[in-house]
Amino acid sequence: MNNLNDPPNWNILPNQREPGEEGSRWNYALLVPMLGLAAFRWIWTRECQKEIEREKKEYYRRHSSLQKDLEAKYRDIITENRRTVAHLELELEKERNRTLSYREALVSQSRKLVEERRILEQEQEKLEREKQVLLHSGAAGNLYQSCLAKEEEWQKRANILLKEFEEGLKERQDIYCSLVVPRSQRLEIEKNLLVKAATDSVAVALQMESGLKDIFKHDNYCGNLLNRNKSQNGRLMWLYLRYWELAIELQKFKRAEKAMLGK
Repeated sequence: MNNLNDPPNWNILPNQREPGEEGSRWNYALLVPMLGLAAFRWIWTRECQKEIEREKKEYYRRHSSLQKDLEAKYRDIITENRRTVAHLELELEKERNRTLSYREALVSQSRKLVEERRILEQEQEKLEREKQVLLHSGAAGNLYQSCLAKEEEWQKRANILLKEFEEGLKERQDIYCSLVVPRSQRLEIEKNLLVKAATDSVAVALQMESGLKDIFKHDNYCGNLLNRNKSQNGRLMWLYLRYWELAIELQKFKRAEKAMLGK
C-alpha cells in the first residue's frame, strides 16, 4: 500500500516505469532474499554432501575394522575348536586303547580261570572216586569218614568266609557302578577285603589276595543304569567266587587225605 505522506517518487507503483529503468523496484526487493536463499541452499547442500562423505568414510572404516575383528575371532575360534577336537580325539584313542587292554586282560584272565576250574573239577572227580573206594575199604573207610567229617567243619567256615567276601565284592562293584557314591567308599571296602585276605588263614590258603587285586584292577562291568540288583554287576568277580568255591571243596579232600596219612 502506498504511503500518502511520502513523496510520490518514494512509492512503488505496479506499472510505473521511469526513463532508463528495465524493471521495477519491487522486483529488486524480491531478488535479494532469493539470492540469499539460493546461496544458503548451495552452502548447506555442499556441507551436507561433505558430512555424508565423512559419514561414509567413517562407516567404511568401522565396517572394515569390524570385519577384520570378526575374521580374527573366527580364525581364533576355528583354531581353538581344532585344538579341542584334536585333544578329544587323542583322549578318545587313549580310552579306546585302555578299554581294549582291559578287555584283553579280562578275556585272558577269564580263560585262565575257566581252565583252572576245569582242572579243579577233574581233581574233584578224582578225589570223589578215591573217596568211594575208601568208603568201601573197612577200617580205612571209617578213618577217612572221620577225617572227612572234621574237614567238613573247616569247609563250612570257609564257605561262610567266602560268603562274606561275596557280599563285600557285590557292595564294592555296586559302588563302582554308581554315579553318586563317592570313590572313597569303594577304596575303603577294597582295603578291608585285602586286609582280611592277607590275615585270615582260610583266605591265605586259597590265595584270595591276588585274585582280589585282579578283580579290583580289571572287573569294570556294570549292569544298566536302572539296575538295582547287585548280582548283575561284575563278571570277573563271579568267576573268582566260583573258582574259590571249587578250591574250598578240593581243599577239604586234600586236608582229609593229609590227616589220614598223618602228614
